[in-house]
Amino acid sequence: MEPPVAKKLKHEMEMFGDVRIDNYYWLRDDSRSNPEVLSYLNQENSYTESVMSEIKSLQDEIYTELRGRIKEDDITVPSRKGCYFYYDKNLEEKQYVQHCRRRIPEGEGPGSVHELMPTGPDAPEEEILLDENVRSQGHEYYRVGAFEISSNNKLMAYAEDTKGDEIYTVNIMDIETQSPIEKPLTGVTEAIEWAGDEALVYVTMDEIHRPDKVWLHKIGSNQSEDRCLYHEKDDMFSLDLQASENKKYLFVASESKTTRFVFYLDVLKQEQGLVVLTPRVEGVDTDVSHRGDHFFIKRRSDEVFNSELCVCTLDNLTATTVLLPHRESVKLDDMQLFSDHLVVYERENGLHKVTVFSLPPVGQKIVGLQTGRAINFIDPAYSVDRMESQFSSHILRFGYSSLRTPNSVYDHDMSTNTSVLKKVDLVLGGFDVKHYVTERKWAVAEDGTQVPISIVYRKDLAKLDGSDPMVLYGYGSYEIYVDPYFSAPRLSLLDRGFVYAIAHIRGGGEMGRKWYENGKLLKKKNTFTDFIACAEYLITIKYCSKAKLCINGRSAGGLLIGSVLNMRPDLFKAAVAGVPFVDVLTTMLDPTIPLTTSEWEEWGDPRKEEFYFYMKSYSPVDNIKPQDYPNILVTAGLNDPRVLYSEPTKFVAKLRDLKTDKNFLLFKCEMAAGHSSKSGRFEKLEEDAFTYAFILRALDMVPPNGSLI
Repeated sequence: MEPPVAKKLKHEMEMFGDVRIDNYYWLRDDSRSNPEVLSYLNQENSYTESVMSEIKSLQDEIYTELRGRIKEDDITVPSRKGCYFYYDKNLEEKQYVQHCRRRIPEGEGPGSVHELMPTGPDAPEEEILLDENVRSQGHEYYRVGAFEISSNNKLMAYAEDTKGDEIYTVNIMDIETQSPIEKPLTGVTEAIEWAGDEALVYVTMDEIHRPDKVWLHKIGSNQSEDRCLYHEKDDMFSLDLQASENKKYLFVASESKTTRFVFYLDVLKQEQGLVVLTPRVEGVDTDVSHRGDHFFIKRRSDEVFNSELCVCTLDNLTATTVLLPHRESVKLDDMQLFSDHLVVYERENGLHKVTVFSLPPVGQKIVGLQTGRAINFIDPAYSVDRMESQFSSHILRFGYSSLRTPNSVYDHDMSTNTSVLKKVDLVLGGFDVKHYVTERKWAVAEDGTQVPISIVYRKDLAKLDGSDPMVLYGYGSYEIYVDPYFSAPRLSLLDRGFVYAIAHIRGGGEMGRKWYENGKLLKKKNTFTDFIACAEYLITIKYCSKAKLCINGRSAGGLLIGSVLNMRPDLFKAAVAGVPFVDVLTTMLDPTIPLTTSEWEEWGDPRKEEFYFYMKSYSPVDNIKPQDYPNILVTAGLNDPRVLYSEPTKFVAKLRDLKTDKNFLLFKCEMAAGHSSKSGRFEKLEEDAFTYAFILRALDMVPPNGSLI
């Protein structure tokens, strides 16, 4: 097939005397029903399928590899909640999980790091609370965004999305009878929390997909009778909902990209409504939790940019005591409270630190912290994930992985400083961690800044002489961390001799708040030049070459890919841009597009001349020009509320018109999915296999029979 050619309809946009022509503006259809637009998307999908059909055998073999590595019938590590163990279970041949529980024989208690959930004929019977495989029937897309159990273990509430548009329906069920106790709550976000056993708090969005209202719902009543606890009218702010670890308080936060203030709801005094805990102060960001007579407050401002940890008593919110002062070289990420302990999650030099502090008895005033105990990790670069733990317990649960270490769950006894491995994901197909090497290196950006790079390769295959193929991944926005985590599918690249690298570029949060601030607004281009510097460095040290380098990024990481392709198309052989944010200027000028107004503090407000021309200078759609580009794969989701499908569609259409090379340009739009693409676990493996097959073809690495090389 010949690639589709989108028609041109001249659309002029003028600002500050500058005229931009968008010949493909017509491809945006917010109703997703325009026959001409849908026809074009289907043509692109057909063309992509036609091109990739030539290596279908390779794609199938990779999919077989990917699926062959997972244990299809598996369960998560059970978690204690009251007198039950709760866990999720996968079944063979099934796309989705079952949410289950078993009664704990000895009843409620703190548990032990060594305990195991009884199974077998003599064990308490397994209860299947929710089978997503049943609920997903009849839907091309299905996702449970929240699954919450009431504190008395009698009710469950779960939020379902069946389109990928991130608009959820919440079902509230009686666990014993497995029947709904009322009509579903509709048009809500996935942010739901129980307020005791007789009420649920949830958040809804406005017409531009901004979470703006928080509601109190009494179980058994109609949604129309629900009480609005707060309405955030400032369209720069969105609402967030969290529960304290002990479930005694709910916290409603209103946040922009620079400011965050918090209300609390006393679960036992719901009639009082929301009470201001931390006031709205421009540039101050607070996160809170509760224990005993105190609120704990993580606070960031321009002066304490990496955050400090404070505490105040419930009856005097303004008198705060600093427990952990601000440090320029250490960023305070998060905190987790227990009845007798405080756990803080930090980053130093880009790496996780987890430290446990003992707390004085409840009722005793907290004036400071004793020396904490750090939990040590062995890999040179790794990822640590906070997991839900019992507040009343002395056991901290966390997830750990690295680029070569499969996902692992540990229980850490904070009283004895002992960690016990509860589970490591089983990777089938002959995986041996000893075959793989992880490294951490530093590239030097054009302004002299050192940029960390996490690297993994198979030591018996990678030659490190400039001949190895490489995938270089990047993101670099929103202060988001791209940690060096394990991926079983990635082994299909490593086992073909690939080197895989993550560039921890500015705009992300890996190296602290300033790292983020130096990659946003009028410093956004640092994100792109950092990534180019990482690529050039890896070529210089012979970890790859231009002829064997593929770059990859999703969403805002897709903006990164689009920008560096325009800036240095000669540097790469191939690129994968997933749901890329590539029409930056046009989107940021349109406040009717979901999320736009709240994004002005991230990218800038192009209604101001300085930001307009700066954003225009890097916006990928606006900077496509007649030149040779590498092989490119672009993806989109028709129902995506975060990056409108029209952005990557226009990017591809304009690239087809202007590029001067004969390389592949493929576009794949999922017609029944959103930002996260397809939802089933095997469907996601099919997407990975598709992407890997494209990369192999783009790098001229397709073997005659698709076997390992």
